[in-house]
Amino acid sequence: MSNLVVIEFDDQVAAFQMRAELAKMEKEYLLEMDDIVVVTKNEKGKVKLHQAYNLTTAGAASGSVWGLLIGMIFLNPLLGVAVGAGAGALSGKLHDIGINDKFMKELAADLTNGTSALFILVRHATGEKVFERLKQKGFKGKVLQTSLNVDTEDELRKVLES
Repeated sequence: MSNLVVIEFDDQVAAFQMRAELAKMEKEYLLEMDDIVVVTKNEKGKVKLHQAYNLTTAGAASGSVWGLLIGMIFLNPLLGVAVGAGAGALSGKLHDIGINDKFMKELAADLTNGTSALFILVRHATGEKVFERLKQKGFKGKVLQTSLNVDTEDELRKVLES
């Protein structure tokens, strides 16, 4: 079962920096994430989601391959690629995995203009090592919401809010 963690930052850069650091930690097998999204709110109050995975592009690539195979069966591979890419892109755009986009936008509506938030869906983490790395890097933010147990959430708050 995955845990949700939402952290608010005072600017729009810190969330991207923390996402990059968490991605490094994932490559080092210190944690395993199902999804990680940076949400920014500009000075005019517009909320934008910055997904780590572009489902539209992935869908188009997958659809192209399937379209090519089907097109070869019907002796028109180029048409198959075009139709497959279009169908795959549409499917990717409409398919939402991980953290619900509507939920993120609703929570981000309460952010202060010019700030950002990091939404993380964590499947597994080596808590002590992850917290130590975050402390070393000096990340500072406010924990908005988690589904962590009380002790782990308190430890995260100590690392980020002190």
